[in-house]
Amino acid sequence: MSNIVAIVGRPNVGKSTLFNRLTESRKAIVKEVSGVTRDRIYGRGEWNGKEFSVIDTGGYVQGSDDVFEDEIRKQVLIAIEEANVIIFMLDVMVGITDLDQAVVQMLRKAKKKVFIGANKVDNTDRIGLSSEFWSLGLGEVYDLSAVNGSGTGELLDDVVKEFDDEEDRDLEEGLPRISFVGKPNVGKSSMINALIGEERNIVTNISGTTRDSINTRYNAFGFDFVMIDTAGIRKKAKVHEDIEYYSVLRSIRTIENSDVCIFMIDAEEGIQKQDLNIYYICEKNHKGIVVLVNKWDLIEKDHTTTKAFEDKIREQLAPFNDVPIVFTSAITKQRIHKALETAMQVYQNRIRKIPTSVLNEVMQEVMGHNPPPSVKGKFIKIKFVSQLPTHAPSFAFFCNLPQYIRDDYKRFLENKLRDNFDFEGVPIRIYFRKK
Repeated sequence: MSNIVAIVGRPNVGKSTLFNRLTESRKAIVKEVSGVTRDRIYGRGEWNGKEFSVIDTGGYVQGSDDVFEDEIRKQVLIAIEEANVIIFMLDVMVGITDLDQAVVQMLRKAKKKVFIGANKVDNTDRIGLSSEFWSLGLGEVYDLSAVNGSGTGELLDDVVKEFDDEEDRDLEEGLPRISFVGKPNVGKSSMINALIGEERNIVTNISGTTRDSINTRYNAFGFDFVMIDTAGIRKKAKVHEDIEYYSVLRSIRTIENSDVCIFMIDAEEGIQKQDLNIYYICEKNHKGIVVLVNKWDLIEKDHTTTKAFEDKIREQLAPFNDVPIVFTSAITKQRIHKALETAMQVYQNRIRKIPTSVLNEVMQEVMGHNPPPSVKGKFIKIKFVSQLPTHAPSFAFFCNLPQYIRDDYKRFLENKLRDNFDFEGVPIRIYFRKK
């Protein structure tokens, strides 16, 4: 990513609203409360034929009661370091505050090109209120409204002039998308930080630290894919904040847009009812699944512990329990690369296409030995099998009486497909059609 724009400023000046407008998305949660955004969130923008990356940051704070203050400040500093161009957001209704002055000092040290966005100029009465921002000495001041978009065009016209002429294509397009999902506090952000070797996502012991779904490109050790950290999904009854409600919605949308879900559980707690609900969301959306048992370093073990734990998990995940299970620790980095290898293998299983001739040769022999049971004196004959051109493995069995096929025979065929072809970690769909 060569062309990067970071949006910085104190809390509640409209950074996430501008981010959503520049990226034409709703990736960042927006609410009239300070401190909603915590991690760095990345998106793609395009203006005058030039593509660029946009980073939304948490509001820069000092001396507050927020337990995340230090971590948010650290993420803001990393974003400024990464960016080529910085948009410094200010609120015309409030003017310059002590916190704004603190951000100005930080931007002067960074020696990057800075554009001042005088936000909340939502009507003509507010034009001219930004004149005091010129005293900061950081450069051009642009009156804009992140809510209705006025003034953003003039700002972007000048921002894109700072970019390299070479086209910065969206290199993430077409890459496998692997999301880390689970309840709050099972170690999703810690695992991603351990894999990339830097503190990319904020980690604390407090449930609900991560709020937005955060994409990270992983390109090392022969792997190349997009990792997505999601907010922990809790029971509806436990969700009291609007912000967490939107976080959960984003997590579910992330599952829908993923290829493989790394389903994380806490080794100390085991699988609980809410874990199963998250697992069924992944299965219902026909995503590849890898079960990651995190915090394995905290368990007292003997030579039978792993086997017993794995058997118990498979029993709880039935009927779809043909999933790989990896025991890891984000803290000690035990088997974390094994988790990635397994996830990529599941991705390959999910996109596997079996030649029709091979499929029929194997399955006709299976059905010859074990034909469908007759119903009401009628005999069912399956003539032909074909894999459908869908994202997840789907198979159509053509027969004379599809309405009489029983569920137990359907499960039998699915098991035989799994025995003969490697579909570990991937839900299979089977359809019966009239020939």
